Amino acid sequence: MTLFRQLIIFTFLLFMLLFIGIWYAKLNSTRAFLVSQLESHAQDTATSLALSISPHVAEKDMVTVASMMDAVFDRGYYEVVKFVDPKKKVLIEKSLAVKYENVPPWFIKFIPLKTPVATADVMAGWNQAGSIIVASHPGYAYETLWKDVLNMTGVFAVCAVFVLVAGGLGLRILLRPLVAVERQADALCNKEYQIQDPLPWTREFRRVAEAMNRTTYKVKEMFEEQVAQAENLRERAYHDPLTGLGNRRYFESQMTARLDRGDSNTKGIVLLLRVNELEKLNQEKGFQAGDELIKRVSVLLKESTKQYTNGVLTRLTGGEFGFFLPDASPWDAETIASDIANKLSLLSVEQIALTDNIGYVGAAAYENKVSFGRLLSEADLALGAAKQAGSNTWSMRVISENTEKMPLGQREWKEELTSALKECRMSLDAQPVVKCTDRSVIKHLEIFSKIQLENGEIISAGVFMPMAERLNLVSLIDRGMLEEVVQLDSSQLGVEYVAVNISPASLQDESFREWVYSFVQHKPASAPKLIFELSEFGAVKNLDLVKEFSSVVRKYGNMVGLDHYGQSLSNLGFLQSLHPDYVKIDRAYTGELKHEDNDSRFFIGSLCSVAHSIDIEVIAEGVETEQQAQILTGLKLDAIQGYLVDRPKPIKSLVNKG
Repeated sequence: MTLFRQLIIFTFLLFMLLFIGIWYAKLNSTRAFLVSQLESHAQDTATSLALSISPHVAEKDMVTVASMMDAVFDRGYYEVVKFVDPKKKVLIEKSLAVKYENVPPWFIKFIPLKTPVATADVMAGWNQAGSIIVASHPGYAYETLWKDVLNMTGVFAVCAVFVLVAGGLGLRILLRPLVAVERQADALCNKEYQIQDPLPWTREFRRVAEAMNRTTYKVKEMFEEQVAQAENLRERAYHDPLTGLGNRRYFESQMTARLDRGDSNTKGIVLLLRVNELEKLNQEKGFQAGDELIKRVSVLLKESTKQYTNGVLTRLTGGEFGFFLPDASPWDAETIASDIANKLSLLSVEQIALTDNIGYVGAAAYENKVSFGRLLSEADLALGAAKQAGSNTWSMRVISENTEKMPLGQREWKEELTSALKECRMSLDAQPVVKCTDRSVIKHLEIFSKIQLENGEIISAGVFMPMAERLNLVSLIDRGMLEEVVQLDSSQLGVEYVAVNISPASLQDESFREWVYSFVQHKPASAPKLIFELSEFGAVKNLDLVKEFSSVVRKYGNMVGLDHYGQSLSNLGFLQSLHPDYVKIDRAYTGELKHEDNDSRFFIGSLCSVAHSIDIEVIAEGVETEQQAQILTGLKLDAIQGYLVDRPKPIKSLVNKG
């Protein structure tokens, strides 16, 4: 039996159970209502008639009494109306044989209606002259009940037809992805899925399972360990959310009280966390899903900050949280922000949000007296930088005496950036990426751009790129950086490749892509070959564009790499589909490599095995200790990058002019 038929039958059975339940409840309620109406009708008639005939009974005018009873009997729908004396002797009686018209006998037998009988006393002066007895005729009630049942059944029949037709069409549409998955499995024929045994008995799922098995038989042994490790990592990465936080008003009052004090040595940090696409989550999955996400994030924040007893943790708005810690250093901000960002990445595997991108963290540290507004402005700028860097990441700004000025507004930023591009005030730094087993071998240099402001201050890309993206200048900056890079001589640099970061916003610009295609085709032969690095977050968002871009630039000897890999925790299918030349593991995972048994080690080990099986190199960024390097070497990484190897230096200082 096909899955489609199973679902149709299951839907029909559920509908029938619903119909029977509602039909039975409606039938009982209608029957109870009609019985109540019959009782009320009989009692009202008996009381009214008794009062009406009492004067005539007192005068012993039985002819008038009989006429009044006839009138009442003829106007109503009664089985019996009779007048009896105090000894229960019938004086006058009107009766009608019970006949049920337009109602089937089985219905009457199936649903019995008790015929209500009402009695009212007839008085002659102060003495009782008799009683009026009225019995309602059940025929009217049966007819009404039968019509109600027919109408209700008809409505449900129409609904059933609609549900079956609409449900059938909907199920056909919903089942189409199974065919697509089958085609994808046959087309890829690559190392992605486990062997399914036994096979599903449903025909459609059986075809899918057989296709997946044909694909995965080639790499079954290699994947078994990785899948087990990945599942173990997912199971250990979660927390139970239950907490309550302060509000924005509490946050502001606590911060203002500390910032306004006269201590000249005042210092501290503030962190902002903004949940990504919370409003969209509320719209698509309801406020309950959004509330659940907020609760989980709040628990995460409490865990990351629980050791700081003098900190102030609050929820500022629907999806924004703030943490204020007085008397703390920039190092504390880095530690807390990095911990939160890593936990956000781990939290994303739960798929409780619309995307893997749970949120961003912006930190601002101050080392001198600063205003409340300035501090929040700096933290907000850091938030923008974190968003530019990718999903579930963080950024920090430090306010010191050398930076004690209000941040530039959008207009000032636009003027500064435009002027810097026109006057070629862009400079390049480079950091080597070395072979993991032999650090004397440089695999490539990663390029970082900086610009010089009008006042001579030099700022890094982490500062100006978020604003450049807002002002739609990011593609011009990426273009300017590439033009600077091709002026280099690869023989003087001593490396064949240099890596440049390309913004997802630039990749979405068709004119920029066309320029790059022409640029890589006509760049000087002496210039180094390029590795276009894209953040994992940006690549996931622009998968088709990245595929097209990769295929073009690779024609001319260039490569494509994924930066900050692991922030979005993309599945292995994404890695195989895009097939970059290498992936750089996000520094959040590298930073956690403090001992042999932890979640980051399991994640990195699984990624290495899978990536190597499909000829993708793995690089770790943010390596700062020898212990980290040794663990990474044991995990069979291809290369490392970080302060342990060398800090970023001006590219000109690396040029060998001899």
